[in-house]
Amino acid sequence: MRIQTHSMNRPALHIICSLVLCVGVVGCMASDKQVVQQASQFQTGINPAVIAQPQVNDYLQQIGSRIVAAARQLDAQGVGPKTHFQDKDRSWMYQDIKFQLVNSKTVNAFTTGGHFVYIYDALFQMCKTEDELAAVMSHEYAHIYCRHVQKGTGRQEALAALTMAAGAGAQYAAGKNQSSAAYAQYAAAAAQTGGTLLEDGYSREDEAQADQYGFKFYVRAGWPPEHFADFLKDMIAAGYDKTPAILSNHPTLASRVQAAEKWAQQVKPGQYQPQPEIASPQQFAQYKQMAGQASQGMPDDQKVLAAKNLLTALPRSCWIPVDQPDQKQAQEQIIQAAKQQQAQQPSPARGG
Repeated sequence: MRIQTHSMNRPALHIICSLVLCVGVVGCMASDKQVVQQASQFQTGINPAVIAQPQVNDYLQQIGSRIVAAARQLDAQGVGPKTHFQDKDRSWMYQDIKFQLVNSKTVNAFTTGGHFVYIYDALFQMCKTEDELAAVMSHEYAHIYCRHVQKGTGRQEALAALTMAAGAGAQYAAGKNQSSAAYAQYAAAAAQTGGTLLEDGYSREDEAQADQYGFKFYVRAGWPPEHFADFLKDMIAAGYDKTPAILSNHPTLASRVQAAEKWAQQVKPGQYQPQPEIASPQQFAQYKQMAGQASQGMPDDQKVLAAKNLLTALPRSCWIPVDQPDQKQAQEQIIQAAKQQQAQQPSPARGG
């Protein structure tokens, strides 16, 4: 079938091209430029669910900046996996990295591998201390540092398919009927090409490596080594570690705690120089309260609902080692909505 591109919007076309490129080469590793561009497009779909609370936003960015600065120091010392050093130009990893809080009741944090790290409000509310939050953010940034999205073809397909499908719904809700017709048609096709999106979270090796380097950033940035695993312990206490390791594609939370505690015991004098917390315990509690109030005040228009549904649909292997029913349901809703819009709207070839 010949694809008519003249009536298709540029963002949709760009993502389709990226998707086809990755699907066409088995085992390919995407370039940094491809991943950064795709991450920027993904941000467009998520943006309606970003919580705009200036004080909280600034606080997250301060934590993130400390993590990124620590990573840059370790880079200069040659610390990192082979994937980190495969490209001489790594400056983009330390420039304009945005740590954003998003409105979602799902316990998750996620990065698209480009310039964005997303902290879900439900996870933020679950964190008891700044140490816990900093550990989560360090882990997520480590996925960028180790280029895990670049090497995960299945993850690229899943991100492209979900972004396109959710974008179709957002554009249609905004009244852009003609452009959404093209968007919806190709979103449905991309969703079908992406296949089973649930199973394309990070691998066991990726998660272990993100913990390993996240721990290094966290300690170098001055947070206490013995508290890196605290949030993982919270997750275990909340009942999120029920699947036996032999039956899971992802490391158990208990095994990650064990590894982190071992690393903490091996920290040598001089590797850890304690730094004061950015927020006191009282301020941390206030930031959580501010975030909760800001999320409740966000309008539940179609754009926000579409973005929140996309957040629910994303893999969450970093913090929940088993797939969740709401995740699959959200993915199915996104794909079905795109298919329905495809059926209701004229195709790009017939639409003037």
